[in-house]
Amino acid sequence: MFDVKKVTADCVEWIRDFFEKNGKDCNAVIGISGGKDSSVAAALCVKALGKERVIGVLMPKGEQHDIDCAYKLVNHLGIKHYVVNIGETVDALKKAVPFELSEQSNTNLPPRIRMSTLYAVSQSCNGRVVNTCNLSEDWVGYSTRYGDSAGDFSPLSMLTVTEVKAVGKELGLPVELVEKVPIDGLCGKTDEDNLGFTYAVLDKYIRTGEIDDLSVKERIDSMHRRNQFKLELMPCFEVNF
Repeated sequence: MFDVKKVTADCVEWIRDFFEKNGKDCNAVIGISGGKDSSVAAALCVKALGKERVIGVLMPKGEQHDIDCAYKLVNHLGIKHYVVNIGETVDALKKAVPFELSEQSNTNLPPRIRMSTLYAVSQSCNGRVVNTCNLSEDWVGYSTRYGDSAGDFSPLSMLTVTEVKAVGKELGLPVELVEKVPIDGLCGKTDEDNLGFTYAVLDKYIRTGEIDDLSVKERIDSMHRRNQFKLELMPCFEVNF
């Protein structure tokens, strides 16, 4: 039932409408990893606003083995881009903390520094920050709160991985960027290795509720319950007068 042409056109129009209401003449500022999500989100912004109003920010942490994919994307779209290596910043913060950070803190620190970098660029370049999360990853909490889960607008957060790929192909992106296998950048494992199931299985379950392996269903449901807080506004105490 997914009409890729309609969804793509509607998303482009939605982006235009967002900027009309929330930043007329502003630029879209987006972190470019070279993966499918940043590639598709950037291409949608170019389609909506024109390449002159899209700014890509490449943020390797030291050496990035696949940074050529990020360069391929910005060159394909013809957008202005900046390279900000966050390696020294990450190391400096680790040294400044008077104890050894936990494994989870070490994992989440780079995405949070990248988001700080994006907002620094955005506020200096009349921008609005593009969130690049998709529905599949959000569903199981595969994002960092106040890191890649942040942003000013999100064109992909209601689209599954399968649908994001379809939009990328509709937009004419190089197939190697759309189909690039996501790797966590830490232990060399793919996202699907870490999750314990494929995105194809997850996407079908999200859209239809159908799944063959009940143990996988329980794993997905458990991850979804545990990570719901990432998608909600911060709880606030309400004063009753």
